[in-house]
Amino acid sequence: MAEVELKNVTKYYKDVAAVSDVSLRIADREFVALLGPSGCGKTTTLRMLAGFIRPDSGQILIDGKDATEVPPERRPTAMVFQNYALWPHMTVQDNIAFGLRLRRVPRERIAERTRAMLEVVRLPGVEKRYPSQLSGGQQQRVALARALVLGPKILLLDEPLSNLDAKLRVRMRDEIRRIQQELQITTVYVTHDQEEALTMADRIAVMDKGVVQQAGDAVEIYERPATRFVADFIGSSNFFAGRLQLANGGSRARIGDATIPLESADGLADGAAVTVSARPEDVEVLRAPAPDAFRLEDARLVNFGAYQRLVGRNAALGVVEARVAKSFRLDAGPVYARFTRARAFAQAASETRD
Repeated sequence: MAEVELKNVTKYYKDVAAVSDVSLRIADREFVALLGPSGCGKTTTLRMLAGFIRPDSGQILIDGKDATEVPPERRPTAMVFQNYALWPHMTVQDNIAFGLRLRRVPRERIAERTRAMLEVVRLPGVEKRYPSQLSGGQQQRVALARALVLGPKILLLDEPLSNLDAKLRVRMRDEIRRIQQELQITTVYVTHDQEEALTMADRIAVMDKGVVQQAGDAVEIYERPATRFVADFIGSSNFFAGRLQLANGGSRARIGDATIPLESADGLADGAAVTVSARPEDVEVLRAPAPDAFRLEDARLVNFGAYQRLVGRNAALGVVEARVAKSFRLDAGPVYARFTRARAFAQAASETRD
């Protein structure tokens, strides 16, 4: 298929940088998700890859060749839009075949390719239906088939599941991943849904304010966030403001009378103001005092079905959340907690304690 590389790509809208100095390499046949909140620059990045938007600076390389100035119709890309963009007056077959007809592909070949794509997306027998006669999931598959029928080297998807209900989204993300692996096509997928990104992509590029904050696989992004933003945006985290203490035995954060052992405090100086991040599942709940443990007051339980979340307060730390088993009960006595894993980030000057 194709390898894609963005080199220092920047795009301004008036004086606002929608995308700022983004560099990202996407390997041949890799599935990469661009993940971030609204306005982070992910869709602008995707549209620059498609050729719909021209960057103000930087390069876009496809298979090592500069494609920055190449128009969309001459790029080996195909795009699936958020609203599917199916023509309501055309049948499924005509929607899928539209691009092939523009290329003057022989009629027999068009019929063959259309049938083949409907098999790939698991929608055989719907050729004569109109989009209005299809469910949302079926329309999404038709849009995917229309993009793939042209044989692109790179598939671009702009939040294609956002209009579907929750259960259908789960089924369709599995289908998209299956199709990508079956066709072995390089894929770039834009989403604001972290669950989609974590479960579908080989790698995830987390974006905020036009910048790639971190790129890595799901485990790296979740377990080893590079910035406070990534730690906050991906999953749930406890955040505490404190001071770093470096010692031969490792690094710790001092917060009032509490100390938190740190897994990582790379590049931070002793005494630096830091923000400590810890996932709820990395908070161990205890029934008795222990080294590095602290007392939790006003504890309550929030039921999530498969597990519970304990929410309590500590005089030094403030609110602390921990993941506990469904069987955990509060009536068994005092509650203590300690951190099994935590990371520290440099504290921004404008940052206040959470």
